[in-house]
Amino acid sequence: MSQPTGKLIGVKRKHSDENQVEAKKPAMEEAKRANFSALVSTNGMTKASPTVVKPAAGNVKKIVIKSMKELPKLPDNYQDVAWQKLEEAVVAIQNSTSIKSALEDLYQAVQNLCSHSFAPLVYSKLKNLTESHVQSNLAQFLAESIDPCVFLKMMNDCWQSHCQQMILIRGIFLYLDRKYVLQNPGIMSLWDMGLDTFKVHIISDPLVQTRTVDGLLLLIDKERQGDTVERSLLKSLLRMLSDLGIYHEAFETKFLSSTERVYSTEGQRLMQEREVPEYLAHVDKRLHEENERLLHYLDHSTKRALISTVEKQLIGEHLVQILQKGLDALVEENRISDLKLMFSLLSRVKNGPQELNLNFCTYVKKRGRTIVIDPEKDKTMVQELLDFKEKLDNIVVTCFGRNEKFVNSLKESFENFVNQRLNKPAELIAKFVDSKLRAGNKESTEEEMERLLDKIMVLFRFIHGKDVFEAFYKKDLAKRLLVGKSASVDAEKSMLSKLKQECGGGFTSKLEGMFKDMELSKDINVAFKQYIVHLNQPDLTNMDLTVNILTMGYWPTYVPNEVTLPAQMVNFQETFKKFYLGKHSGRKLQWQPSLGLCVVKAEFAQAAKELQVSLFQTLVLLLFNSADEMPFEEIKAATNIEDAELRRTLQSLACGKARVLRKVPAGKDILDGDKFVYCKDFTNKLYRIRINQIQLKETTEEQQATEERVFQDRQYQIDAAIVRIMKMRKTLTHNLLITELYNQLNFPVKPADLKKRIESLIDRDYMERDKDNPNQYNYVA
Repeated sequence: MSQPTGKLIGVKRKHSDENQVEAKKPAMEEAKRANFSALVSTNGMTKASPTVVKPAAGNVKKIVIKSMKELPKLPDNYQDVAWQKLEEAVVAIQNSTSIKSALEDLYQAVQNLCSHSFAPLVYSKLKNLTESHVQSNLAQFLAESIDPCVFLKMMNDCWQSHCQQMILIRGIFLYLDRKYVLQNPGIMSLWDMGLDTFKVHIISDPLVQTRTVDGLLLLIDKERQGDTVERSLLKSLLRMLSDLGIYHEAFETKFLSSTERVYSTEGQRLMQEREVPEYLAHVDKRLHEENERLLHYLDHSTKRALISTVEKQLIGEHLVQILQKGLDALVEENRISDLKLMFSLLSRVKNGPQELNLNFCTYVKKRGRTIVIDPEKDKTMVQELLDFKEKLDNIVVTCFGRNEKFVNSLKESFENFVNQRLNKPAELIAKFVDSKLRAGNKESTEEEMERLLDKIMVLFRFIHGKDVFEAFYKKDLAKRLLVGKSASVDAEKSMLSKLKQECGGGFTSKLEGMFKDMELSKDINVAFKQYIVHLNQPDLTNMDLTVNILTMGYWPTYVPNEVTLPAQMVNFQETFKKFYLGKHSGRKLQWQPSLGLCVVKAEFAQAAKELQVSLFQTLVLLLFNSADEMPFEEIKAATNIEDAELRRTLQSLACGKARVLRKVPAGKDILDGDKFVYCKDFTNKLYRIRINQIQLKETTEEQQATEERVFQDRQYQIDAAIVRIMKMRKTLTHNLLITELYNQLNFPVKPADLKKRIESLIDRDYMERDKDNPNQYNYVA
């Protein structure tokens, strides 16, 4: 409770005898001063009254102000009479009875006593009187059996009464407080004297202090247990301890120890009984409750220590258990609000965010590895990775406040587990892009496609073997372009632009060359059609030929297949070859029948149809113009198609959805000796029918061939990097050379593989071992 200013009780009068004005006049005698017997007021106090003499006319002099030589004297019995009245008033205030004397008279009495050097005596007597009264109140607090709540109410009543009494007493003795106390720094003010008296004689008693503090702790403990307590009582008594200067030593230390014990026990119990989300909600509730206590009755200086104690016992001591028991489940179930609360609470304790980040990374790596490693999930791997990344990004932004450490850790974790399975994720991401860019994919709008490609690029950045992605992406892009299966040229170019921005122009130069070839091929075909018209040959006008000219360095490597073509097709090819080489001399054309597409007109019993088939399928179907039934061996001899490819081709024609041929005997597998019959009764509601295009499906051999090409390309890159480094350095130790290679190569490689390439270059005389130091290499010019 702060020191009251108090209102002035009684009327303060100016001393008429402090200064006397003497008028200068021709014949003026000094005015005689009246003594205290001349005028006595009704309250026993005297008053000096100066005599005023008018100056004679014409003799006006200047007024001179002089200090009084001495104060008027008090009556002999004034000191005793005045104190008796003051004592009676103080006792009346302490006993809560009416004061007989007027407050103005009491104030004037104090003023008169202080003015005549009785201030120390008045202060001493007042202090003794206060101490005597306070001591008389001690006995009620020393009774043997008092209920703690009753005791606290008694203490509060005593304290409140004492404060009110000191306010009234100070009002009467205000002159003493302002003159005497201010002029003597070693003397306590009346208010401080009253506080000190209460502290020394009441609250400093060991039993009284113990009962007071224990009672307060008991009430706070009851409130923590859910009971309703009188907060105003707690507030008043805690303010009392603060005003008396013993809050910290008498109460706070014990309070914090009690808090630590309570929450230590509670934390251990609830951690075992409750699930992590419920436990975190309880911790948040407890912190809110403690802040409410600080707001309502605890001293604000306790806040830091109190909240720190609660956080340590409920969060810090169980940090590892909270994370191990609850984090994985919360992230797995995408419980945003609980994760947000967890981050908020763990950020309050030392190492909380760091431990959360560490456990979050562990979960991401563990969960991501299950997606990547399992071959059974290959079909859904990329979509699962995209969904997983989107979920985690949302958690980092929404729950972890886009904390930079969490953002970086998430990237590192993804990069770690995505590359746990060498090359496969890169291959599957390329195939996933292919599935989304194909014409058959009508799931998304342009905006959705753009967002999807952006998400795919995020995964692409995590891949170490980007050359594997490039190889498979180039192969799939070639198929989309050659068979016209690309969903959108804009989407294709958008993806190409993203790859170029991410990896540079060198990465996409071949892919851009493929698009350039397709554009040039369009112009060549227009010119070729005009060329055919001018030739005016009937056998060339009843069939349409479109040729795509592919630059060998840009496109995937295709194994040439020598097949037997009908004479009309051969004639058309020769005509185109003559046309093309006539414009581009010095070039060589190599036909790729495995990439050919045809539209064949077919006559069936019900109606004529158009069949959209591969070149291999076309060669097989054309054989049935001369016969309705043919065995497998004859078909193979007539077409010269590679055995495995022919079996897949016949399977698509005789065992698929659109069966224009019938296999005898029936069955899914094509065996030696099987016969194939032309289905005259074939029906279909569509006029143009697309029959399963075998060349669009990647075989295991094609996949292995692509991987082999990547491996070969990597060897060439390693060799080139070694020669480039050695040419620049001339001489280099083995370890430094390996370090330089790792800095330059942008794909994962084992030290053993690097050592093999070094040995290969030594054998081919590009470099040699130093004669004196076998661990050192020299460049051979």
